[in-house]
Formats: sequence, structure tokens, C-alpha cells
Amino acid sequence: MTSTASKTARSDRQTGPDEAARSATLRAANINPRTGLATDYLNHFNEAIMLLEMIPDMPECAEDFLLWYPLSYREHFMASHFKARDLAIEAYESADEHIRVEFDNITGAMTSILTAVGAAMRAVRQDKTRARLAEQATGWVKPLVALAGGIINGGAEADVDYIMTH
Repeated sequence: MTSTASKTARSDRQTGPDEAARSATLRAANINPRTGLATDYLNHFNEAIMLLEMIPDMPECAEDFLLWYPLSYREHFMASHFKARDLAIEAYESADEHIRVEFDNITGAMTSILTAVGAAMRAVRQDKTRARLAEQATGWVKPLVALAGGIINGGAEADVDYIMTH
């Protein structure tokens, strides 16, 4: 996350009792009050990664991976049993635009990779080829999940800014 994005997110939000209560509500729901994002969405990608990691040792898991399909942030929460799903969607939709765009770009890249790997796996039949595709995809997507997690959590720079202003 850029310094500008973290400062924009902070300066656009009001402070006071209402904001403190909202922050407490978001924190209780495992939604970062500074970014408006929830790490629960990353479970969608972690599920695909887990299946990909199993393919080299258990080739039949490729069929399970091929059942995975992309979900947007909103779609993920609408389909989940996350108890604060409406709050998660509302917080995402009202999140700072710069943060949301950066996050959406990364999750979009993950979706593109996983979708392309799924298409490639459907086109091949050899377990060895599918295993290689799975290993490559895992190597590409795992760092992106970590990057998305950093955005959700406000990044190290945002944490320092937050600590220094509170």
C-alpha cells in the first residue's frame, strides 16, 4: 500500500465516538477498520492453493481444483457463513478507493492465474503436466495472497502511521 493511500484512508474518515464504535464493531467481525477489508476473502484463494499443492502427490486432486471457480469479494461473502457478511460487504464498498483498487488488482491477478491454470489443466491429461502446472501456479499465487493480506492489514507503513497518530 502506498503512503498516499494509507493517509487518504485515514484522513477521509471521521474520528470520534461514532468512528470508535464502528472500528470496534469492524474489529469484532475480523474486518480491518482502517482498510475496510476482511482476511476471510483470502480463504477463497487459499482453498485453491491447498488443492494445487496436493496435486503433485495426489493427481486425483486436480479434479477437485477444477471445481474451484472465481468469486468476487461480494460473491464470496454472500455465499459464506461469515456472520458479519453484510458488514464485510458494506465496509469493502465504503473502503478508500485507492486501497480497494490496489486490492482488487491483486485479487484479479490471482483469479486470472488460477483460471488460466484451470483451463490448461483441462486441456492436458498427463498427471506430470498437471503437477507442473500446479507447482508453477502455487509459486505465483502464494506471494500475491501475502501481498493482498498486507493490503487488508494496512501494510507495515500504515501500521507505523497509525501507531504514531494514536
